[in-house]
Amino acid sequence: MNWGILAPGHIARKFAEDLQYVAGSKMVAVGSRSLDRAIGFAEEFGVAKAYGSYQELVNDPDVQVVYVASPHSEHYEHTLLCLNAGKHVLCEKAFALNTEQVREMTALAKEKELFLMEAIWSRFHPAILQTLEIVQSGQIGEIVHVQADFGFKAEYDVTKRLFNRDLAGGSLYDIGLYPLFISKLLLGVPAEIKALGTITETGVDMNCSMALRYDSGATASLFSTFAAKTDTTCTIYGTKGQLFIQSRFHETTGLTLYPEDAMPQSISTERIGWGYAYEAEHVQNCISEGLTESPLLPHSFSIELMESLVDIRRQIGVVYPGDEK
Repeated sequence: MNWGILAPGHIARKFAEDLQYVAGSKMVAVGSRSLDRAIGFAEEFGVAKAYGSYQELVNDPDVQVVYVASPHSEHYEHTLLCLNAGKHVLCEKAFALNTEQVREMTALAKEKELFLMEAIWSRFHPAILQTLEIVQSGQIGEIVHVQADFGFKAEYDVTKRLFNRDLAGGSLYDIGLYPLFISKLLLGVPAEIKALGTITETGVDMNCSMALRYDSGATASLFSTFAAKTDTTCTIYGTKGQLFIQSRFHETTGLTLYPEDAMPQSISTERIGWGYAYEAEHVQNCISEGLTESPLLPHSFSIELMESLVDIRRQIGVVYPGDEK
């Protein structure tokens, strides 16, 4: 499977490193708005072709699937660019600015009979797969509450992506998505969300605190921040025990099971490289099978997740340019 990299930033570098662990994968091209940057990335990773525009990248007939790693604000435009050029797409999270954009992206993929998936890499991590297995087996009973956080201390620089409203910055879309993802994976669509945030002078959230209620009776407490390093763990409380996903929960190599009437059990899980190889392998398998969406992370999951993200963002008062689309 021939991969093209669109926007060779920090995450793209990790993804590129991990492709070495994916059988049958090959990076054949990289595209950037800066030709020098594309050339530098290509030289570092042994990529044959470097382009100074995204249009040139998607026009390359050798590229089969494109990994879109541009800022959140550009995901919609760049995904449509790739799909209209006949390329399969793995697009970084958050998938787009709002639900309308995600619906349009997924509809076009189906129309073009091309594969499209949001790059929520944690969904394919062995630790998360093991978590689902334990929960679904009934070992901790029915879920009563999920608690998850993700926070790191970021330098407050209004010129950088994290705090740039034009680039869809803020803790919610960047890292708050992970706690929201794990709660959705375990409990489904929330019946009610209440959110509070601390907004920076640039108009994005520094902190975001979320309380969720589900029709099952379960609740969730989720938190994200750029102001402090948090535990970045997840605890799942059940009627017969609890399961603790160790730090950092979205890419962990360890779980601890606390049965109600037994000793705690430590569970080690695999992680190859940075952990991106699992999603890349899944994408290749889906494309080989002629699928337009993943059975593990279907379009409906991304649409519902975006609905929650938009609800939370609007509750805390963050509005992105172009959000009317």
